[in-house]
Amino acid sequence: ICAGKKSVARYLIEKHGFQPLTLQRMSNTPTPTVEKSASDAHLPGLGPGPLPKHTFDNVSDMLDYATTHWQSSFVMTEIWSEEDLDTLARRPFFLLVSVDAPISVRWTRFQALDVAIRLANPTLEEFVQLDDDAMYDASSRVAAVPSRAQVKLLNNTSSLNRLYATLDKINLPDQSRLRPTWDHYFMRLASLAAHRSNCMRRQVGCVLVREKRVISTGYNGTPRGIGNCNEGGCPRCNNAGGASGGGVALSTCLCIHAEENALLEAGRERVGGGAVLYCNT
Repeated sequence: ICAGKKSVARYLIEKHGFQPLTLQRMSNTPTPTVEKSASDAHLPGLGPGPLPKHTFDNVSDMLDYATTHWQSSFVMTEIWSEEDLDTLARRPFFLLVSVDAPISVRWTRFQALDVAIRLANPTLEEFVQLDDDAMYDASSRVAAVPSRAQVKLLNNTSSLNRLYATLDKINLPDQSRLRPTWDHYFMRLASLAAHRSNCMRRQVGCVLVREKRVISTGYNGTPRGIGNCNEGGCPRCNNAGGASGGGVALSTCLCIHAEENALLEAGRERVGGGAVLYCNT
């Protein structure tokens, strides 16, 4: 409640031409009074009146509409359950943004709304209880939704202009958030390769690429035929102190660099030169 999600939605509408969509809450899960009133209230500085919206009775109809009109950009602020999120997340063009703010800041914003007067100006403790009732309803599991967001925003400012400036910097509509660029794609592969590393000191991954085609991958670790680093294969990496401190006795380390392993793997396939190395170091 009062985290600022509608302010972020209005930014996308005003600055980037997004079209608003709204999803009706199911009749068997009525909107809590505090949540509905806060959502419908006019927030200072957000411009005149409510925004025009395409309204849908269920998330499947909304998703069909967005899929049919795939050349347009849409924004919504109503996800009433984790099941709704599961349905939306099936589409590769869906991006979930979590907007949060400190509870004291949200309480202050709520007090500025007309609804606060109608609810007898709840104390901070009462507001926390209202907020918990809206978030932790057992039937909807809404509280689990923010943890699945690809982008997480902390909106602790009282200035709409400052919020908009922050949104300008992070470039929410950047298409690479949905489909990574070639460089981002190969760097993600390098980071994934790093997770295979068994080195006790650090995990490094590498991808060898030529003409946007992956030639080979590699990660740091002990050579073939020698026990894994995390199984004692490299005495230096397993020695936490003494002469094996940082930058000391490097020649005694048995581990092979990720780049070396990628090149060795490419050599096994007899691949020629002209390739680019992507490494997550």
